[in-house]
Amino acid sequence: MKKVLIANRGEVAVRVIRACRDMGIATVAIYSECDRAALHVRLADEAWPVGPSAPRESYLRIDTIIEVAARSGADAVHPGYGFLAENPDFAAACRDAGLTFIGPSPEAITMMGSKTAARRAALAAGVPVVPGTEEPLDDRTADADVLKVAEGIGYPLMLKAVAGGGGKGMRMVSAPAELPPALRAARSEAQSAFGDGAVYLERRLLAPRHIEVQLLGDHHGTVLPFVERECSIQRRHQKVVEESPSLAVGPDLRRRMTSAAAAVAKAVGYTNAGTIEFLLDTGGSFYFLEMNTRLQVEHPITEMVTGVDLVQWQIRIARGERLDLDPERLLAPQAHAIECRIYAEDPDNGFMPSPGRILGLRVPQGPGIRDDSGAYEGGEVPIFYDPLISKLVTWGETREHAIARMKRALTEYEVRGIRTTIPFFQWMLTDEDFLAGRFDTGFLDRKLAASRNRVLHAGDAAHEDLAAIAAAVHLFTGPAAKGGPGAAASRWRDTGRAEARR
Repeated sequence: MKKVLIANRGEVAVRVIRACRDMGIATVAIYSECDRAALHVRLADEAWPVGPSAPRESYLRIDTIIEVAARSGADAVHPGYGFLAENPDFAAACRDAGLTFIGPSPEAITMMGSKTAARRAALAAGVPVVPGTEEPLDDRTADADVLKVAEGIGYPLMLKAVAGGGGKGMRMVSAPAELPPALRAARSEAQSAFGDGAVYLERRLLAPRHIEVQLLGDHHGTVLPFVERECSIQRRHQKVVEESPSLAVGPDLRRRMTSAAAAVAKAVGYTNAGTIEFLLDTGGSFYFLEMNTRLQVEHPITEMVTGVDLVQWQIRIARGERLDLDPERLLAPQAHAIECRIYAEDPDNGFMPSPGRILGLRVPQGPGIRDDSGAYEGGEVPIFYDPLISKLVTWGETREHAIARMKRALTEYEVRGIRTTIPFFQWMLTDEDFLAGRFDTGFLDRKLAASRNRVLHAGDAAHEDLAAIAAAVHLFTGPAAKGGPGAAASRWRDTGRAEARR
């Protein structure tokens, strides 16, 4: 493997480029029109345009990407996550073109990409699943038949897209009267998001935690699970904060969950990196939820508590190497790590995207801090893609230590020109229930509802607002003469903590 094309953008493309460079492998970036000056384009050994800004005309064009791989002389492709990462047609197209796909086989992606097929695979491996339907419910299934099935499962229920994830095509149903309209809405959203309107039913567990297990599988039959990640802090079914290990998982439960995850992966002949996701109920029982057949956004926290470079191992597995990691070490965390996803979103405006130019950027540094980012000062956050700026990770000897470092890091983190979720995390890290580990998948939505989705303190202002205030004061008062009207204004400055001090 001499040259890898990264079929993605942003922070994950940067992450893969750096892993390849550490291994002496050349990299090829691809970019859309609005990403011409993106960081991943600047860092790669070479970069090729793939079309207009809209994803369907650029980053989702399988034919164009395969052509660029051939013209650039790449012999392997890393899909990152998102876009084509879990598209079996893309994995098959790479294979047909003689390219090494750094990920699982098209067959494994197809099987585990269908939530109902994945549930059947888990059951066949002896792993419990949440009670629900094992076959898809498409638009040919009458509402009356769905109601009859739902009655057998019991309410409350979750409607979920067969082909999806990330909360798309998902609806909660508390009573029979709610099911028909929810069914129509879920099918429509699933069709729009994934090109497949089929859904399935699953009983809704009350106050569950979302626990996931990272896996690596090689081409020689070895599957190794890693210590779990806690992913229960979610907003509208989207992960916001992740940590490892979980406070809810002790040594015995960890053994049982990781063994179950490995059993599912072995049952489908899984290779490369993947993640098995579970729901953990209040009684300590766990249930298979789904499998993500790719690298996860939150993979850095696993790297920080185990010392394993997952991206490098993806590459090593793809070129046929055997896994020679110590299984016991992977299940014995050497630290506690937390990840906050820093988005270009306005937390006080319904978390609406806040695209635009980054006018100023100060990234936190120091012991126990890692920032995986695709942003830089002067760069643009486009409107066309996920507005993730970076993944801020801290780790320490204990959870309390990791949280203390995260608080420090958020205080130091400064992004000017756009709104970000940094104030939201500062607010959340003061919550007593979070600090005590008392949460479930509905925790954050309840907290936000109670605060009426206002997470900034009264009187706070965004950095760019303060900069504008200071500029206006200077403009109208003139130079700060000693004892003159401009003297007070001259002492205004942006501290990076959304407040002004004198």
